[in-house]
Amino acid sequence: MCDIFYDAELLSNMSVAHVVSMPTIAEILQITQSQLHNSDSPRLDAELLLAQVMNKPRSWLYTWPERVLTSDEQREFTSLIARRAAGVPVAYLTGRCGFWSLDLKVTTATLIPRPDTETMIAWALELIPIDAHWRIADLGTGSGAIALALAHERPSCCFTATDISSAALVVAEENARANKIVNVSFRQGIWFEPLAGARHELIVSNPPYVAEGDSHLANLRHEPVSALAAGADGLADLRLLIEKAPGSLQENGWLLLEHGWEQGAAVRDLLQQYGYHHIQTCRDPAGLERISGGRAPNTVPLQK
Repeated sequence: MCDIFYDAELLSNMSVAHVVSMPTIAEILQITQSQLHNSDSPRLDAELLLAQVMNKPRSWLYTWPERVLTSDEQREFTSLIARRAAGVPVAYLTGRCGFWSLDLKVTTATLIPRPDTETMIAWALELIPIDAHWRIADLGTGSGAIALALAHERPSCCFTATDISSAALVVAEENARANKIVNVSFRQGIWFEPLAGARHELIVSNPPYVAEGDSHLANLRHEPVSALAAGADGLADLRLLIEKAPGSLQENGWLLLEHGWEQGAAVRDLLQQYGYHHIQTCRDPAGLERISGGRAPNTVPLQK
C-alpha cells in the first residue's frame, strides 16, 4: 500500500487500523478479480463497476490508482461485485451499454445489445445510400439499439421501431432523446401490426431465436425470456417474420435478420421457400454466421 498521510485531528477520531483497512483503487481491483472467476473479463468488469461507484471514467482509475476508497464506496462496490459474481450482467448493474457509436440505457425490460449485432448495422449501412430517404422498420427494437444506430448514420431516412413491450419502448425513447436522434418513431405492437398500411425499403430485426429448453437460457436468466426463446426449434419468430415481411416491404425491399450461429442454413432455406432472392449471410467478428437476409418477392399484397 502506498504511504498516505492523514490529518492528526482526523486520526484522533478513528482508529489507525480502520484507516489502513481502506484499500486503494489498485488494491481493490486486484483483490476483486479473483471473485469474478465465472466472468470472461473479470478485470474489465471490476473496472466498470468501480468507475460506476466513483462516477468517473475508467481512465481515471489508472490516473489515480493510489486513491483510497471511502467506506461507503467500498460497501457499494462490494455489493456490486457480489451481484456480478452471482451472474447479473455488468450492463444491468451500471444501467449502460455501448453499441456502435452510441451510449445506451438498458434495463431488465430489454436485452443487452451485443457486439455481434453490430454486424447487422454494418450490412444495413452498405445497403442504404448515404443520402437515401428510405422508410425503414426495426421490429422488436428493445433498447432501440439497431434503429438508433442506423438512424444516427442515416439521418435522412425515416425509421419506425416497434416492440410489444411498453417498458422496452420507454427505454428506447429515452435513448433516442439522450442521443439527440429525432428520425425514429416508436410504436407498440407485435411484429408487423404497427406497420399496417406502410411499405418499407428495409426491415431489420433481432428476434428471439433460442430454442425453448435450451441449456444456454440458464446463463441468460437475468434477461427477458420473451426476447430470447422462440418455440421448440428457435425458429418460430424467424419463420413468421420471413413469411409476413413481404407484405410490408417495397418491391425488392430488403429483410435482414439476426439468428443463432447454427441457424444460418435454416434461415436461408426459409427465405428461399418464401420467394426471396439475393439471399446472403454475413458472419460476425468471430467468423460465425449471424445475419441472413434477402430481397422480397415482387408481388405481395400489403400487410394488414
